[in-house]
Amino acid sequence: MASESSARPVLEELDRAECLRLIAPGGIGRVAFDDGEGPTVIPVNYAVDGESVIFRTSESARMNRSLLTAVPGGQVRMAFEVDRIDSATHEGWSVLLRGGAHPLSEDERDAVASVEPWPAGHRGAWFSLTAGEVSGRRLHRS
Repeated sequence: MASESSARPVLEELDRAECLRLIAPGGIGRVAFDDGEGPTVIPVNYAVDGESVIFRTSESARMNRSLLTAVPGGQVRMAFEVDRIDSATHEGWSVLLRGGAHPLSEDERDAVASVEPWPAGHRGAWFSLTAGEVSGRRLHRS
């Protein structure tokens, strides 16, 4: 009979390449930033473009208003997190990117991966978060 500890999943640190591979298909992630009133986390549809994450929001959204306060040509520090967890098996993975985000110009939009938001309505504010730091963990059975 296996001991309780050997039946439990093992936590593994993931390298940068594996983290980027896991998030490459795109989907839903969470953007974390300071909106001037404190930390805020918002779910977004995203696409991966090299080592950058592309996401969109509406022009009137809190995230857009917060990010547009950056110095023109500058970047705002943000975090981006994606996970896939199976609550039945207690296995899955989580990836965290931290880096600078900036609004994309129309020319830049044409050169990056396209992302289609799920919600109805116009989502004309496009952003790119370039991964400065990438970390991840996987919980799995050995």
